[in-house]
Amino acid sequence: MHPPVLLLISTDPQTKPVLEQALADRQATILAAATTEEGLQILKDQADIALVLCDESQGRIASQVILAQARRIAQNLPVIILGTDGSAKAAVEALHRGATDYLAQPVTIKDLQTAIDNTHVFEAPVPQAREERLSAFDQIVSRSPQMKLLKHLATEVAQTDATTILITGESGTGKELFAQGIHAAGPRSKGPFVALNCAGIPEHLLESELFGYQRGAFTDAKQTKRGRFQLAESGTLFLDEIGEMSSSAQAKLLRVLETHQVDPLGDTHSIHVDIRVIAATNEDLPAQIKAGRFRLDLYYRLNVYQLRIPPLRERPEDIEPILTSFLETARRDHGCRIKGIAPAALTILQDHDWPGNVRELHNVVEGLTITCKDEMIQPNHLPISVRATQSAEQNGKTEKSPLLAYGLSVDQMEKKMLEEALQRTSGNISEASRLLKITRNTLRYRMAKYQL
Repeated sequence: MHPPVLLLISTDPQTKPVLEQALADRQATILAAATTEEGLQILKDQADIALVLCDESQGRIASQVILAQARRIAQNLPVIILGTDGSAKAAVEALHRGATDYLAQPVTIKDLQTAIDNTHVFEAPVPQAREERLSAFDQIVSRSPQMKLLKHLATEVAQTDATTILITGESGTGKELFAQGIHAAGPRSKGPFVALNCAGIPEHLLESELFGYQRGAFTDAKQTKRGRFQLAESGTLFLDEIGEMSSSAQAKLLRVLETHQVDPLGDTHSIHVDIRVIAATNEDLPAQIKAGRFRLDLYYRLNVYQLRIPPLRERPEDIEPILTSFLETARRDHGCRIKGIAPAALTILQDHDWPGNVRELHNVVEGLTITCKDEMIQPNHLPISVRATQSAEQNGKTEKSPLLAYGLSVDQMEKKMLEEALQRTSGNISEASRLLKITRNTLRYRMAKYQL
């Protein structure tokens, strides 16, 4: 097995020695280019380059050219940008343009090692725990820059010691998949992953499920039972639909999060627990708090770090790879004959609102594996509920809505909304995100998209 070939494009003579130190215990061939033109020529001439590292000393346009050329050579060729701007906006822009990672200069050896490790370019065996961390989010199929950024943020928070994380998003967006990915990518990956749907258990049984009970604690307690907190010891407890939890259970959950101790029903002794809690909801918790249905103090305790999963309608470019993944599974498991989808049918899917998100798309594909007898999915194969969306849009084309009367595209309208929100809040990201009813991470992504 030949050592991987790394291309370094940098005008700074100190960068190569730092890279060599980062690779001190690895076998690798480093090709160095001092200019963008030289780097482009090496990219064209060398077919075995496994990784590109490019600094922005010659300007951001130069790094964009390198990124574009790398994508033409191989879609999955990793490119690490060594940036001159340490802001979050610069990192978001680089990821949006297709960079694998963004490191602000001066680059440390440790950061460089971590970024290179995350690219999989070295074939040397690595510990199983590390392999699991690298593939933690592979099961979440996506292509959109929103999801790429979200996976990056999830990986970052997974490797911190944050004990509570809140995942928000509509039903069917994949909140549990992200929770599993965070667990697998974090330091508790060797511990258990225990999930509990708070909406799926009757209120009078929820507390015993969470905290456990002693034999004789109540009439039907024939034997001692460990609660989910104890079962998740040294691992992760995933609490789905946290907004459905009763007031009594909320108060007890808050105490556990503050003291790291649980009190099983009927027991006079508290039990210490060492776990990470990931909560998820499709509810608007601030609205629930205003309505008196959710505790403000519990919300603050859970919301140490929040990840919002965008609905499928906000990332239509993800529909094709997700559908392809579902079809591959169907062919492998059931011998499905469908090989792909016609462009016209894909357009209909991308125009659909997907109120059920990825779960709804999965159900549509399952139905198609039964009803579609051709190798390519055509518009007439799609269920009426999906085709109806486009039909309604076509029927309404003759009547121009007030928004369409401005003659602006969706992107132009979105940009104007962002500009107005930022102007009203004097550039305050937190205030602007609240005004637009989106998360700060989403706002930063949108600002980077429109270069605001």
